[in-house]
Amino acid sequence: MAEDLAVAPDENATSVTQQLQTRIVQGLADVQVRVSGDGGRYQIDVVGECFSGVSRVRRQQLVYACIDELIRAGTVHAVTIRATTLAESAP
Repeated sequence: MAEDLAVAPDENATSVTQQLQTRIVQGLADVQVRVSGDGGRYQIDVVGECFSGVSRVRRQQLVYACIDELIRAGTVHAVTIRATTLAESAP
């Protein structure tokens, strides 16, 4: 189940957070995604077993691949990605 917890000051920022979330959910199997931010800078938290046994660098590459078009278009300028498995995200 994916959820977007972004609080955006305008509809355009909300639209971008939704686009980021949608692209990641469609690109990676069975993940939970939370996106926050605005003004071209976003924090992306992705939790899923697809990251099990995968290096931190490769995890980020997998997420970047899902949102590459938004970055190349200039819609997204900066992202911070936290990609973890369910076990790693548990408190």
